[in-house]
Amino acid sequence: MEKTSSSATTRISSFVLLVIFITIALSFAAIILAVYAFGSNPMVAGYLLLIGFVAMGLSIYILLQTRKRISRLKIKMPSVTTMIECRKCGFKNVREFQRGDYIFKEDEPCQKCKENMLITAIYREVTEKKEKTLF
Repeated sequence: MEKTSSSATTRISSFVLLVIFITIALSFAAIILAVYAFGSNPMVAGYLLLIGFVAMGLSIYILLQTRKRISRLKIKMPSVTTMIECRKCGFKNVREFQRGDYIFKEDEPCQKCKENMLITAIYREVTEKKEKTLF
């Protein structure tokens, strides 16, 4: 189900980007036409310049807002931690999760007493989100 929502988001973003780039191209065309029309009809040239710059400004603004929204939608994978404990001397070691780790698995030897250590916990570190204020 996640694949459907992410592909829908990508499709919408691609469509919006296509519309934005077409609008930017048309605004460039309006500015170029305004430069050519400036000698013969300054009133039309003024309108074309106004249309070109307003369309380009809006397109760039929407492009920047779309990029900001996409960066907020990225999912950050949480870090998973493994706690290893020695049954004999009680020495604890915390390391990053490795593929194949499971609870009660005997792992590397203890640094103090050279006895095999036991994986006692595997957990995900939770980070609190900062609340955004409007003011």
